[in-house]
Amino acid sequence: MWGNKKPEAPQTGHPEQRNPISTQPSKSAPAAWEDKPVMSTDAMRPMGGTADRGTARLGTSLHVKGEISGNEDLLIDGSVEGLVQLDERKLTVGAAAKVTADIIAREVVVYGTVKGNLRAKDRIEIKKDGSVNGDLTTARIMIEDGAYFKGSIEIDKSAEKEPSTPAFTRNSAAPAGVPVSKTI
Repeated sequence: MWGNKKPEAPQTGHPEQRNPISTQPSKSAPAAWEDKPVMSTDAMRPMGGTADRGTARLGTSLHVKGEISGNEDLLIDGSVEGLVQLDERKLTVGAAAKVTADIIAREVVVYGTVKGNLRAKDRIEIKKDGSVNGDLTTARIMIEDGAYFKGSIEIDKSAEKEPSTPAFTRNSAAPAGVPVSKTI
């Protein structure tokens, strides 16, 4: 019943009644559209390198109270109150953002206003028009001319140390009592 459809035989009587499929466009665009710029999908993407595929974004009209945590980079343009925890990710506080929260992330870049303590495993940057009122703990810090900062800075040297490879390692094929040197 449903799957027993027979193929249609070609009509020989009136070819003008069939609707042939053409690869050519049927009409050109109306004259009113010709002078208007065409918008591509590139225009919808955020400008600059602050937002890419793995970056979530809180827009300017969003207001969040509570805790934000996750495993992707975050760009905040709205307002946030509470805690922002992105342990191994980057947090960017946009120019229009107002954040009243403690922040924990791998990297924090501030273009807007932050009131709260910032802890970054890698680095904290306060850009020219950025404002931070709180204590900073990080391995590296950069505060541009024109930025506002009030608080204390603690440089965490343990965060910047990477585990180093020892000069001598044990080869699993060598006997336990024979040291094997690593050639550098």
